[in-house]
Amino acid sequence: MANTETSTSVRIPVGISSCLLGEPVRFNGSHKRSRFCTDTLSRYFEFTSVCPEMGIGMPVPRPPIRLVSQNANDPEVRALGTDNPDLDVTIPLRDYAHQQAARLDQLCGYIFMQKSPSCGLFGVKRYLANGHPEGTAGGVYATELQRLLPLVPMEEAGRLNDDTLRENFMVRVFTLHDWRQFRAQPLTANGLINFHSRYKYLVMAHSVAQYKTIGRLLADLRSRALEDIADDYILALMTALAKPASRKSHTNTLQHLQGYLRHHLDSGDREELTDLIGQYRQGIVPLIVPLTLLKHHLAHSQDVSVYARNQVYLNPHPYELGLRNAI
Repeated sequence: MANTETSTSVRIPVGISSCLLGEPVRFNGSHKRSRFCTDTLSRYFEFTSVCPEMGIGMPVPRPPIRLVSQNANDPEVRALGTDNPDLDVTIPLRDYAHQQAARLDQLCGYIFMQKSPSCGLFGVKRYLANGHPEGTAGGVYATELQRLLPLVPMEEAGRLNDDTLRENFMVRVFTLHDWRQFRAQPLTANGLINFHSRYKYLVMAHSVAQYKTIGRLLADLRSRALEDIADDYILALMTALAKPASRKSHTNTLQHLQGYLRHHLDSGDREELTDLIGQYRQGIVPLIVPLTLLKHHLAHSQDVSVYARNQVYLNPHPYELGLRNAI
């Protein structure tokens, strides 16, 4: 079964910064509720709310913290009190990340609060010991958790406002969820090959290099322990999908799938589909336009390859989310 069959009765486990759910846990007692998370994603995700500052025993309200390095060339980043630099919560935040990684090892995604010295993934302001701002770094808790859970897709709530990043994050979450369901069953060589066969064109759309790497990985399943190959496979798959698909790579993938229809469409239908793929390549129409027509022809053309119809690329996440309407 494709991973797009997820419904409200089987929601995907995803971690989230507590403040994004509207919980008043920020240093000043406020929150940063994300309506996209609470009103839309909650229909598909079973959120686990985490506030690392509260998790290490800090109160609300609490003294603010910021990221500090001794000098511009110092790779070590610490979480220190803004007003009281003797307050150092770096180690407690890292230790808490280890606790959460052990507790939440079956998560399929994580959404962090941006710009947070604990939870920000990217571009959190960093200060020098003299108080001057100098560059950026990742939040202490988020950086450590990302290191401990390399398979888990992680993103900031603010970046989910970007159409391409939002779609890419959702692709990865639903893919990992599909993998977790697959691995809940006994592992077999045929099962692993069948799993990957559904993902080939999704991988192609994201990374041709990884597409080739995974092909070589699965070429000889007798070369070593199947469990080890499966572990390497899912890491390679998630690495491939971490790179957002470009308009050019989507076009290439659409054209490959169109090839399965070459003996099933008349000249008019072929020309129409070719024209729409070209319009997408030029940025005239969004991906959903040629994709919808392609799916229609794959579903209604007699004797078309089941392999093509079963490609996850066609439906990597619920259609109702409309994630391909704007990319």
